[in-house]
Amino acid sequence: MQVAVIGVGHVGASVAVALLQTGAARELLLHDHDHARAEGEAMDLAHGVPYYPRARVRAVTLDEAVCADVVVFAAGRNGRPGETRLQLLADNVRVASEIGRRLAGGAALVVVVSNPVDVLTRVMQQASGLPTARVLGTGTMLDTARLRERLGQHLGVDARSVHAQVLGEHGDSEFVQWSAAQVGGRPLRLWPGWTTADEARLGSEVRRAAYEIIQRKGVTNHAIGLVTADLVRAVVRDEHRVLTVSRLQDGDPALADVALSLPAVVSRAGAGMVITPTLDEAELAALQHSAGVLRQAWSGVASPA
Repeated sequence: MQVAVIGVGHVGASVAVALLQTGAARELLLHDHDHARAEGEAMDLAHGVPYYPRARVRAVTLDEAVCADVVVFAAGRNGRPGETRLQLLADNVRVASEIGRRLAGGAALVVVVSNPVDVLTRVMQQASGLPTARVLGTGTMLDTARLRERLGQHLGVDARSVHAQVLGEHGDSEFVQWSAAQVGGRPLRLWPGWTTADEARLGSEVRRAAYEIIQRKGVTNHAIGLVTADLVRAVVRDEHRVLTVSRLQDGDPALADVALSLPAVVSRAGAGMVITPTLDEAELAALQHSAGVLRQAWSGVASPA
């Protein structure tokens, strides 16, 4: 299966490495507005072929990239120190709209990585006209991974044994579904010594993680590369996994026409059935607030169609 990565800066390059290591692509196509950069990345990655599952890597034109089976959109600029994801909006909408129009009429499945990922997922879907389920963003998958890592460290258990998720915007209005968090089948809120103060502190650490990383190294790229490869693998292997991906919501009238993260079944068809989570009163209010924040951000975006 062909997987194309559009935009091979820090994030796109990390996505490409992770895709090869997971074996998610038999042919990996790299495109960047700086074609020489894409060529250099393709050459560098190809030299590692003895160390990952068999795959071909090459730099391509945009015309060829948009014809791949799966297109990963990692173009645009990254966040700057102290800047929110939504402040990236003006610069990255134009790029997403242009790529979306090039995808119109095709059969690709699109994975949006660039920020603000929720708004750009909606931009990409409307500009391309692709079915809603076939345009999905990485959403809060990364935030959920950060949450599980923080909880694992706090509780002294492997992060893979923590079952908890972050929902809503991939950004400042995201929230943790603490009411459903479990470790080994035991509700987290019944864990010895667990307090609401722990929830407030760890939730804040997860929300602020990207800001802390960007302040120190200027970009977040490695973890999102791993997240994206995991998502693409779920698609190409038709795994029907439940993941907290961002997609345009069309089920709950209260969330209509907002792209945000809820658990969804991910397969070769894309992000199909959305699983409406059982939320407590505070979580439901947080979800509605997150939707409101994203609607406000969208109101400033001209229709890309």
